[in-house]
Amino acid sequence: MEKFFEKLDSSLRNNSIIKMTLSKPVSKNSELRNIYVKPILLKNNKMYQFTYRYERRDETKNFDATQTMEQVRGLVPEMFQNVSLFTLMEDVTLLVSKKGKPTLMCKKVQENREQDFSHDHEKLRLIDPTNPWWHLLGLTTRDGKVTADMQHKYKQICKYVEIVDGVMRQTKFDDDIHIADMGAGKGYLTFALYEYLTTHYDKKIVMEGVEIRPELVAKINNIIDTCNITRSDAIHCIANGTIRFIEGSIESYKPSKLDVLIALHACDTATDDAILKGIRNNAKLIICAPCCHKQIRREMERSGKTDAITRYGIFLERQAVMITDAIRALVLEYCGYKTQVMEFIEIDNTPKNVLLVGRKTDKLVDKEAVAAQIKALMEQYGIEEHYLWRNLWRNSANGL
Repeated sequence: MEKFFEKLDSSLRNNSIIKMTLSKPVSKNSELRNIYVKPILLKNNKMYQFTYRYERRDETKNFDATQTMEQVRGLVPEMFQNVSLFTLMEDVTLLVSKKGKPTLMCKKVQENREQDFSHDHEKLRLIDPTNPWWHLLGLTTRDGKVTADMQHKYKQICKYVEIVDGVMRQTKFDDDIHIADMGAGKGYLTFALYEYLTTHYDKKIVMEGVEIRPELVAKINNIIDTCNITRSDAIHCIANGTIRFIEGSIESYKPSKLDVLIALHACDTATDDAILKGIRNNAKLIICAPCCHKQIRREMERSGKTDAITRYGIFLERQAVMITDAIRALVLEYCGYKTQVMEFIEIDNTPKNVLLVGRKTDKLVDKEAVAAQIKALMEQYGIEEHYLWRNLWRNSANGL
């Protein structure tokens, strides 16, 4: 144990720390999962940033070298059993058993390493929390600091923007991009994406948030007007775009142009309505995070067809989720979209973590083969109809 602290003290004295992680809490009930430590420059002074990672939030504190040593001595082994220390010269790992026996492992570094003195929050700042709309939306304080109870939401927003940006950069757009956010709710993700795209894309962004609740629509449009977001003479304007919320359902929405359709956690068949809206309007990109797969589960239960997996209720639920989204992906392929399924956010944050992406292509599709796959899946699990597949053909001679 003391050998580890000697190495830590030495690395603090010669300024060679790259990073350090304290993990494996002694208490299984501890909300604090781990602590990440890295060197930073704060007003030209070398400090060490401690990021305390709780189950649903992060907290950061900065300490000098002496305080860092005191902090780690107070945390190991009383609160954490594992420490990984990475320096310019070697990797040091301390493992403490349940009985308190320490094991120290050291490995010399062969490659050249560099230290990163930037602040972690600077890397994550895909949106600027000091913009006034974030306070009016309830994400930040008046001085632009993310509130403690919204830290988790802020991380989700940043991750969402990062993923959508990655998807959009693989798609070719005209000089203006028309985006519809279906079921936009309180507007966090709508504002975040709009702010990011208008800041980082050299194109005009036309964003419409579609929401059925009139009180939310009125509130968000009032925030847009209050902040003068689209006025060129406003301090916080975003001049190369427009944003507006529209009251209505997915079915009633009639866009003049639609390049990107987004539907996050639209409940049950509302996700299908959103996908169909994107297909009918020839959207270049369809991005959905499906939610509540009740329709297919009812079909499977009604058929009475079970196997070694679906005979168990919880597995039946999961199988219904996979079948529903698999057919949605196949329907998009049938309609000329290249489909991709990815994880939206960490699975320990929410079970609704699947992102279904469809990107329009000019590639010829073997529609008979895709339709055969859809029908085979439905027959295997006794599904008479899939809401999206059925409505794709309704009032249409060719399904498009």
